Amino acid sequence: MTRSLLFIGIGNMGRPMAVNLARHGYAVSVHDARPGLPDELAALGAQWCDDPVSAAAQADIVLLSLPGPPQVSEVLLGEHGVLQAMRAGSVLIDTSTSSVDLAREIAAIASERGVDYLEAPVTNAIDGAAAGQLSIFVGANEDAFARWREVLDVLGNRVLHVGPHGNGATIKLMTNLMWFVNAAAIGEALMLGAKAGVRLDVVREALMHSAGNSWVVEHDIPSIFEGHYDPSFSLALCCKDLSLVNQIAEQQGYTLTMGRHAQAVFERARQVYGDDAAELHVVRLLEQQVGLYLRPPHGQTGGDEKAA
Repeated sequence: MTRSLLFIGIGNMGRPMAVNLARHGYAVSVHDARPGLPDELAALGAQWCDDPVSAAAQADIVLLSLPGPPQVSEVLLGEHGVLQAMRAGSVLIDTSTSSVDLAREIAAIASERGVDYLEAPVTNAIDGAAAGQLSIFVGANEDAFARWREVLDVLGNRVLHVGPHGNGATIKLMTNLMWFVNAAAIGEALMLGAKAGVRLDVVREALMHSAGNSWVVEHDIPSIFEGHYDPSFSLALCCKDLSLVNQIAEQQGYTLTMGRHAQAVFERARQVYGDDAAELHVVRLLEQQVGLYLRPPHGQTGGDEKAA
């Protein structure tokens, strides 16, 4: 039997996930704050949904991909929240990067309604979403996880059950902490090499074959070299996630030294370039301070718009 699926939030990450689900035979309806059904989804038989509450009442699966806790809370628990419309035996899957407290609140309400809830934040960026190769960190009870695992297997090639609700947010935010700290450090490492006169392609090769290698090195350095700074993820989202991960530590009774420093650096970049600027503008901030843009082979001199 074809399962009906309502997908809410078809932005940078949501759209390729919705496409993969439609390709795998799910009857997909989509809703987004920006009206309109993308051609690629229409070609696969997906339908646009004006009324997500009514659609949620009929769906077997409601799946979310939203920017953060405020949007998740409004869509699920607000005046026109879809969770209250969902029927017993259906499932809510939230792939957004959200908060521990909100995940637990949603879990309690979903349980009262007989709705399965998988807190399932994802990582590996847009290219991973398009390829169906996301890593997914699932906070849920074991029965619900087993019951709906097949949906997640369409979206990712590493689906990890990480324990009860709230653990998904903790794991995802932990990985983003590592990402953002790495991104800022990579800019500094590249600048050290460039100012020493080492070819930047050689610096990249050295990093990739050293203890300093990481997914971030391999994914983000090309975006720095090309000068687009990875527009798939905004500074506003970076700052939101760093705020959330620092909140987790505070709730646990301590302070993250690197987390606090990273948040301050990203907030500075956000002040200079704006909310919608690409994630790696944290490196551009350094480039403009130094007056050298990190473009192979040896960098490009700049400084006409140096950051204060």
